[in-house]
Amino acid sequence: MKKIKYILVMFLFLMMNGIKAQEASIDLFSVPLSEPSKPGKLIVEQLAGSINVEGYEGNEVLIKASFGSKGECCGGKDKHKDKSELQKKAKGMKRIQNSSLNISAEEKNNVVQIINEQWNRATNLEIKVPKNFSLKLGTVNEGDIWVKGVRGDMEVSNVNGAITLESVDGSASTDTVNGDIDISFNTITSGANMAFSSLNGDLNISFPSSLKADVKAKSEMGEIYTDFDLVVASNKPEIKKNTSSGTYKVKLEQWVRGKINGGGPEMLFKTFNGDILIKSK
Repeated sequence: MKKIKYILVMFLFLMMNGIKAQEASIDLFSVPLSEPSKPGKLIVEQLAGSINVEGYEGNEVLIKASFGSKGECCGGKDKHKDKSELQKKAKGMKRIQNSSLNISAEEKNNVVQIINEQWNRATNLEIKVPKNFSLKLGTVNEGDIWVKGVRGDMEVSNVNGAITLESVDGSASTDTVNGDIDISFNTITSGANMAFSSLNGDLNISFPSSLKADVKAKSEMGEIYTDFDLVVASNKPEIKKNTSSGTYKVKLEQWVRGKINGGGPEMLFKTFNGDILIKSK
């Protein structure tokens, strides 16, 4: 099929009588795929807001959005630091809600990239994708990331929020700084390495009972639990010798290492302030 490049740019100015801007939810657009019968990939990386992705029985990517009030982004700081000064300047004038929305989408070779150029407010995206879709998702502030019913390779990153992958198939690499990670796999990609990491949060990961994996797990301030028959290996020190300087270094890292069902690809679980739960389903 001929390659198609599809670009939509939305400049929307919403005036909703009696409804606050942060409550507005609108259908933005649908993005057709170059080859609808083949798997695709979605890329979304934004500064602030939640990202919700759900697989459905269709062959287009559907995007909706809702957004917060001006000044909510980046820690809630408004560019007008002195409110009293602003009020003096605007005395006798009526405030008009500025609810512009600037989002674009580009599709090429079944890769759909959503570009959110909202710098002064959090934008919450609700996206439906065909079930066979890989994902690369990222947000920084004021939002969680939630995925349901998608099959593919998933790379998901958050800073100040949680990550939830519900009833997914494939493989995942997820990380967040302040938030929990909850994942439920129906099936997993054979031979795929995976990694799950949080600084301040719990890891709650469910795998099929047939999982074969080499587990590497560490929690500095929490506990590690599993209902798999994990064969734990002895923790041996790592020895490094520098022949040029004559130094000899011995390091013992407090990782729990073990094998599930005889071993397989590496599954890494790491948190500093949280618990790790590796579940069989």
